[in-house]
Amino acid sequence: MQKRAYLLIAAGAVLWGTIGIFVRGFYGLGFSPLQVVTLRVLSAAVIMLIYLLFTRPELLKIRVRDSLYFVGTGIFSLALFNLCYFTTIRETSIAIAVTLLYTAPAFVAVLSRVFFRESLETKKFVSLGLTLVGCAFVTGYLPGLGDSVSISGSGLLTGLGAGFGYALYSIFGKAALKKYHTMTIAAYTFIFASLALLPFNNFDNFTGAFFTSNFWIYLAGLGFFPTVLAYLLYTKGLEEVESSRASIVATVEPVVGTLVGFFFFREMLSGWQLAGVLLVLAAVILIQDRK
Repeated sequence: MQKRAYLLIAAGAVLWGTIGIFVRGFYGLGFSPLQVVTLRVLSAAVIMLIYLLFTRPELLKIRVRDSLYFVGTGIFSLALFNLCYFTTIRETSIAIAVTLLYTAPAFVAVLSRVFFRESLETKKFVSLGLTLVGCAFVTGYLPGLGDSVSISGSGLLTGLGAGFGYALYSIFGKAALKKYHTMTIAAYTFIFASLALLPFNNFDNFTGAFFTSNFWIYLAGLGFFPTVLAYLLYTKGLEEVESSRASIVATVEPVVGTLVGFFFFREMLSGWQLAGVLLVLAAVILIQDRK
């Protein structure tokens, strides 16, 4: 069962890694990063609501007091990390932003120790180290090599905030799984994130884009593959795997993202990026329990 759970988590991360295909399409239509994030969670919320209303409406029933779980997964995690992530890109660079985003496994390991009493054995520390170094290689940012990169205090804080927000999904999702089905958690995560992000967006200048076929293709693809399906797979995997281990396995996402850039957009891989791919894969293999 645990091997299946690792495969589900990895599959979810692979789908997350394909997000660049759809996001680039939206950028070509003139949408901003924050608008793309909002469209992502809003389309996912609509897809989940329609599916559950016609198939399993009972899964939409929750207790009002349990809304705190979905405030956690939707607002504090999904909405927060996206807002922090795009702010960091504006303040610094994409390479630094992605590297700081993938401090998430370290946050998950610490938070899981506090809330779930999960152990912090040596293997986890080694895997975390490999993951962080590998992500730095994959994004092309490695302190001490190449051109020096300066980062402001605010950029560092928002970058770490993105990693922290990213980590919170594993924590709140794990707690919610004790009471609710995977699809219930995913649906309300997207709903709460949409409610949090919509007030910060204005789509008045893009009404023309809504009548193009490309817009709806990108919207359906973005809402389903790297969002609804990815989060369902990841949350289902959390049922059998510790949060700290799941977050490390999920770091195959930047590897997949790099490969998508190469195969779909002809973005060349450097030697350091190839080394980063191997390091992240090594961390994923190391973190698994093997008899």
